[in-house]
Amino acid sequence: MSLDEPIHPSGDGSNPSNSISSPSRNGGLSPSTRNSSSATIPNSSNVLLHVDRVSKWFGNVHAITDITIWAYKGEITAIVGDNGAGKSTLIKCISGVHTPTAGQILIDGKPVHFASPEDARRTGIETVYQNLALCNDLSIWQNLFLNRELVKRFGPLAFLDQRTMRRRSAEMLSRLEVNIPSINARVRRLSGGQRQAVAISRAASWGSHLVIMDEPTAALGVRETARVEELILRLRDDGLAVLLISHNFDQVMRLSNQIWVMRSGHLVGGRRTENTSGKELVAMITGAQQEEQS
Repeated sequence: MSLDEPIHPSGDGSNPSNSISSPSRNGGLSPSTRNSSSATIPNSSNVLLHVDRVSKWFGNVHAITDITIWAYKGEITAIVGDNGAGKSTLIKCISGVHTPTAGQILIDGKPVHFASPEDARRTGIETVYQNLALCNDLSIWQNLFLNRELVKRFGPLAFLDQRTMRRRSAEMLSRLEVNIPSINARVRRLSGGQRQAVAISRAASWGSHLVIMDEPTAALGVRETARVEELILRLRDDGLAVLLISHNFDQVMRLSNQIWVMRSGHLVGGRRTENTSGKELVAMITGAQQEEQS
């Protein structure tokens, strides 16, 4: 099978040993009801996210074309690829920043249409971007409730319920065992790892279904990276689906359960992490295996 082709079930219903495992988790692949160019459609109640043949074009520029991937609940799904592969465009379609030109996105088997990131958040999708989107001059608890402030009403008047927000902020951070000096501390006084932990805690607390992480440890040292990875694993253990975008193949191999590979706006293929290696992923991203086989 060419690595440039989507994953298909074989004629006898078997699955190549190094291909992505069945969405039904029983080793069998349900045949696609679409044409032969379609990837296998997941057929399992445990699939949270299903990106179905999504394309995004900006005029004559085809950023991504005909992408079909899925992510399970309680798993970490990684998307890898070189710069310009289309990873950022894909996650922006999932998170509501972009509206797909073609195709559809399904959450728990139901099609969703996002006009904005706020629509995606209401559906239970939270994104942790590389810049973290934290306000340096606000406290930790203010960042956790930014744009979601709780208020008390007295007739026509409304006041911020700071006591409740502080209490709930402490609960959010303690649930993930985040080590911070105080919920009243300004974000600018935190280390890189602590800032990342606050952003992840915010996403985990408000994202009831899917948390998307774009290069979550790119600017962190070894110790802080280890702590952030522990947080990501806790999200998985809590039953959330985590979508991880990373150039760090060692990290991908350590954390993920499933890996999708993109190149030049197309899906190259998918692998269960246990059935692949960093060397194979590099070959898929660069096209080296295809060149060797041709």
